[in-house]
Order: sequence, then C-alpha cells, then structure tokens
Amino acid sequence: MKIFENLLKKNVADSPFAEEMREVTSNMYRLGWDERNGGNVSRLLTQEEATEYFAGAEVLRKIPLGFTADEIVRGRYFIVTGTGKYFKNVDKDPETNLGVVKISDSGEYAELLWGFKDGGKFTSEFPAHLMSHAARLKKDPENKVVIHSHPTYTIAMNTVCDIDELKFTKTLWKTNTEAVVVFPDGVGILPCMVCGTNLIGEATAKKMEEYRIVLWTNHGIYGTGRDMDEAFGLIETVEKTAQIYMLTLGRAVNIISDETLKGLAARFDVTPLDGVLK
Repeated sequence: MKIFENLLKKNVADSPFAEEMREVTSNMYRLGWDERNGGNVSRLLTQEEATEYFAGAEVLRKIPLGFTADEIVRGRYFIVTGTGKYFKNVDKDPETNLGVVKISDSGEYAELLWGFKDGGKFTSEFPAHLMSHAARLKKDPENKVVIHSHPTYTIAMNTVCDIDELKFTKTLWKTNTEAVVVFPDGVGILPCMVCGTNLIGEATAKKMEEYRIVLWTNHGIYGTGRDMDEAFGLIETVEKTAQIYMLTLGRAVNIISDETLKGLAARFDVTPLDGVLK
C-alpha cells in the first residue's frame, strides 16, 4: 500500500505545480489572452517539490538553451509550456504540452525530466523567461513565476499611448483605484522588438530589475510573482485597467487625483514608483 501511495504521489501530471499550469493556461485561453499558440508560462519548483518528484530521475534529453543561464538558476527545476503548443490543450494533455527541466550546472542546457512526450521542447521564449527569473530572484528570492501573455486591451492601450513608463503608469493608476495598490512599482515598457530572441530577453530582464510587469509594445506583457496567483493577478489588473481606459478613451471626465492616489498608497501601505505623482 505504501509503494502504491508513493507512486500516486509522484504522478507529475497531477502534481500541484502541474495543476497550477493546467489551470492558469486554461484561464488565459478562456479570457482570450493567448490565441493559437501565443503566450508561455514557466514556474520554478521548490527544492521540496524537485526532491519529491524528481530525485534520481532519468534525464530524457538535453536541450540546448541557446545562451548561458545565470548562475542563480543553474541546477534549478522549472515546469514550462512547450513551443508551438496551444493553451487550450494543456489541461487535457499536460505531458505533451508541458515539460519539467533542470538547468544544467554549466547553464547551457535544459535537462528534460518529464513531458514534451511528442519530441517537442520548451517555448522559444524560455531563455527570456530564465533571464527574467534570474533578475527577479536577485530582487526577491521568493519569486517563482513568469507569465507572458497577449491581453487584448493592454496591447490596444500600448498602441495609442505614449510608451514613457512614468506617463503610462500614471494613466493606469488614474483610471482604476486598484491599480496603484496592485502595482505600485509601476510598469516597464519596451519598444516593439523581434520576439523569441536573446536580445529581447536581455532587455526584459534589465527592466525586471525594477518592475514586476514589463509591456512589449504591439505584442503583450510579461508578469512575474511569488506564485501563480500573484503573477496572474498582476496581468489581470493591468488588463482590466487598460480595458476601462480604452472603453472611455477621449471621453473620461472623472479621473483619480494625485492626492487620492497618495491616500490609497498610504491606506494599503504601498510605496508608489518615484516620479509618477506630483
């Protein structure tokens, strides 16, 4: 009976971290944030999870990363969505659409331990994820999640507003009282760049030294967090606020004053990004 219980415990597809991936990808597809095979998610496993499920596990394949990962993520385990995979299929077939990898000690390879059973590999933006994971871990050792998504209203707002980070952040804050509370550190913004490259990954990671959210102009958003709820909630709040802004574009009469924003920050004990409020 004990052996049977252990086997059940090590069913990766039903593990808490795989369940999180199945749920969040289903929600993102349902919300229209990740059309076709758009978007990607990675989640750092805790040492306890890695030991419980993968202690002594066979390395199925070694997959080159295409860059040398930072020392802070070497030897660590990640569950990540696959390249060319549709989020709508993750829940019904996690072992094909997800993979668990360990970053090699050299930082040059991902050692596949589970998943991608059709011969696939991690998303083309996994190097960018690893760069962002490294940047956030140096700021917050508890960071575990990176989500890249294509929320409709965020992209729309990003195409009609000045991409100056302070101005864009203030526009969001003045649109919805929740915004300054959820992302008092503001949003970072990159100009339109070629995705799936180390160049955009490096630029995103640089922004992640200051922000938990980075917008890719004309493309989408990167959100990070200590858990899936935090990362998803950041994107969700930016998207809801962008939706309100776009629905009232050019007609808004009531916007939130700087004094009220300061009051909200004080009430919820958060520190607003310097330079945004008067």
